[in-house]
Order: sequence, then C-alpha cells, then structure tokens
Amino acid sequence: MDVLFITSVAAVVADPPLSRKLFIDALGLPLEGEGDGYYSSGAVPGSKHFGLWPLSQAAEACFGTDRWPAGRVVPQASIEFEVASPEAVAAAGAELQRAGFELLHRAHTEPWGQTVARLLTADGLIVGISYAPALHDPQDRPA
Repeated sequence: MDVLFITSVAAVVADPPLSRKLFIDALGLPLEGEGDGYYSSGAVPGSKHFGLWPLSQAAEACFGTDRWPAGRVVPQASIEFEVASPEAVAAAGAELQRAGFELLHRAHTEPWGQTVARLLTADGLIVGISYAPALHDPQDRPA
C-alpha cells in the first residue's frame, strides 16, 4: 500500500450543535456547513480537510443506517489516508483484510466522487483508505 498523504481528519460527533460551539465559536475554525449537519473546511492550516462528522452520518456511510450498531465501539474520530486511484483503494482494502483487519465496507464510491474503504479500530477510530479526485491534479487522475 502506498499512502500519499492524509486525506482528512474528522471528529465524529454525537451532538453537532454542541461540537460547533467548541470548534467554530470557541476555537474559531473556518468550518462551513453543507446543509446536512456536516461541517468542514479545507482552510485549517496543516490539514487538507477537517470536519465535524455527525455520528448518524458515519453510521449511514459505514452501515447504511442512521444508528450506530449496538455492540460496536462508538467512533470518536475518523482519519482517511489517500492513495493514487480508486483501484488502489480496492487493493488496499484487500491487503488490510489479508492482514486480519475487518472492513466496515469494501471500496465504494460516494455520491461526491470519493472512493473509500473503511475499518474501525478497537479504540474507536474509523480509518479510511481513500481516493478523492478533487485532491489530485487533473493530469494525475486515472482516465
């Protein structure tokens, strides 16, 4: 697996309004809402993308339901690592499975064009392997 860079870091938040008070009001981060409760920015120094990811949306992305499954550790954060192509996401997911890690889901393409595979650590960290076309130069993108 060839990780190119950290794609994103997001706090997984159970109470989005309370989290916005800390991250936007108190810390002054330039986060903007996307109309669905997710707040993010590509303008936080040192980060390509920082977000506040509502737990209900994390559950939807990982399990197809808006409730986090009972019996699974509840995530506190998400970190995604970028690879070179959508095919590299699928290969990385398979590599992680061969190494004994259980994927929450195999590589699939989100509605906004990002291809991602995710797993959940025992400590409650969602780890994604990602290809986000917007983070690559157009001449470097697969055809």
